[in-house]
Amino acid sequence: MKKIGVLHAQLSRIIATMAHGEMLIIGDAGLPVPPGVEFVDLALKNGVPSFLETLETVLEELHVEKAIIDTEQAEVSPQMHQAFSAMWPKDIPLHAVPHAEFQEIIKGAKAVVRTGEFTPYSNIILVAGVLF
Repeated sequence: MKKIGVLHAQLSRIIATMAHGEMLIIGDAGLPVPPGVEFVDLALKNGVPSFLETLETVLEELHVEKAIIDTEQAEVSPQMHQAFSAMWPKDIPLHAVPHAEFQEIIKGAKAVVRTGEFTPYSNIILVAGVLF
């Protein structure tokens, strides 16, 4: 049995097979998953697991070269945006796009991870980097 890191078998496999430039999306409970994109459903109940808890765990295992969030997060969910901004690693570039554009981008994702987060616009696109 795996002792540390991501214990969810499907998510662990996805992270382990991510290649440079591939996208992994972590989303709130309401984020639509485009047809043909692998779907990892972690949602258990309202808030479990949380968006930030899931993001923090994935960042421990996935090398990320850049990320994209919804521009709406700052206005619609200011408390989430503040908490997210405080925990986001400063060495990873972060871009914000309107939610409609965000939904178009995720059509090319390797996978979408659904959390139990009920805070609107708690979504992020993680673009895998390389370690060399």
